[in-house]
Amino acid sequence: MENKPRCSWCLKDDIYKAYHDEIWGEPQHDDQKLFEFINLEGAQAGLSWYTVLVKKENYRKAFDNWDATKIIYYDEAKIMELLQNPGIIRNRLKINAVISNAKAYLKIKEEFGSFDQYIWQFTNHQTIVNQFESLSEVPAKTPQSDEMSKALKKRGFKFVGSTICYAFMQATGMVNDHLLSCWKRLD
Repeated sequence: MENKPRCSWCLKDDIYKAYHDEIWGEPQHDDQKLFEFINLEGAQAGLSWYTVLVKKENYRKAFDNWDATKIIYYDEAKIMELLQNPGIIRNRLKINAVISNAKAYLKIKEEFGSFDQYIWQFTNHQTIVNQFESLSEVPAKTPQSDEMSKALKKRGFKFVGSTICYAFMQATGMVNDHLLSCWKRLD
């Protein structure tokens, strides 16, 4: 696996390579995982994905394994605890966003039966397979991510701008942006 051609963004180290090879771009349909991804992408705002990636397990522990039914009850004491946790990004707005997102997420699940059913509608419930040869061709956002962002914000989600939504779509396999030369495309 070490000598396989990969998308050039992931060549920094083994953590990035493993994320690229095992997670990024794989279609995700588990509600709790989708909830985790949307929040982790939001935590990335203004930072590099790598900063969040190395803290991913810390986030799972800090946020009760992304159990939205627990997160909606976080109070000021829990927020203060999270603000003291060096294992996550200690930004009050981003922590409060997770709580808001949990409430909105649970409402969507109630209305649509699953978050998966709701979120995949933005790609007509299938992966959009792009044909990019270089990273310079990969967009930061698309009409689909614009639409997703607008819809999520309307439902109460925070830190879900179009660029964040597109990164979420890439990570969860709603779009396949592996470069044509990448082994994930050649396999």
